[in-house]
Amino acid sequence: MNPKSSAIDTGAQLRALYQPQGGVGNIFSPKVADYAASRPDYPAALFDALREAGPLPPGAVVADIGAGTGLLTQGLLAQGYDVTAIEPSAAMRAAADQALREFAHYRSAAGTAEHTPLPDASVDLITAAQAFHWFDVDAARAEFLRVLKPDGQVALIWNDRVLSDPLHTALNALFAKYGGPKRDALLAHEDRGNVCAFFGATVPQQWSWPHAHQLDAAALQSLVFSRSYMPDKDSPVGQQACADVREIFERLADDGVVAVRYTTVAMLGRPQ
Repeated sequence: MNPKSSAIDTGAQLRALYQPQGGVGNIFSPKVADYAASRPDYPAALFDALREAGPLPPGAVVADIGAGTGLLTQGLLAQGYDVTAIEPSAAMRAAADQALREFAHYRSAAGTAEHTPLPDASVDLITAAQAFHWFDVDAARAEFLRVLKPDGQVALIWNDRVLSDPLHTALNALFAKYGGPKRDALLAHEDRGNVCAFFGATVPQQWSWPHAHQLDAAALQSLVFSRSYMPDKDSPVGQQACADVREIFERLADDGVVAVRYTTVAMLGRPQ
């Protein structure tokens, strides 16, 4: 094992917990509708920063890894880039295809961070939003360097929940109640210590911006059940979790919605 990848064991432990469900590629397949209904997009300032730091002219070739339902992909397409969404889940990929079918420069393909169908030295920018914690760091770095052009870069992106916000405090208590060992493994692997291992000698540029969106009661339920470790909504324990979410919404909603606050974080650089 590469000695720089000190966090690789927690990543392996996390991925192993999902093997009985078909592995990482199938984690979100049953959660597509909830994911699409509730997960946030990304702020305009993110795309401004990527364009200015790249620079990325219109028509630049971008690979969005772990693209899911296309939340980041759509923002990249709106900038005029030629974007391939790489996503292992056929159900998630189908949702992205449906949502983004009007974009002429959109395409999708089955693949993972460790194995993509992209040609060598073909990509100006690789993005990974809310996906890095699922990667095998060493294998992903090698694959990214294979497909990047000589001056190509990687952007790792997160919408971090503002944990001091009352809504997120309540949701964290709910996740602790129902998330079980999978949540524990995810928390153990989310400190981003392996980001340094991924970039190696490169010190990435880093930005952050406030971001938020508003959800009604049904969408808040979807947000909760879009988490990888939450139980099936229709199971007895899932029904109890639904009741808890309703209580949180009724307590914190204002005029029929709750504001879900995030900090969008981006790191950009070329791994070495």
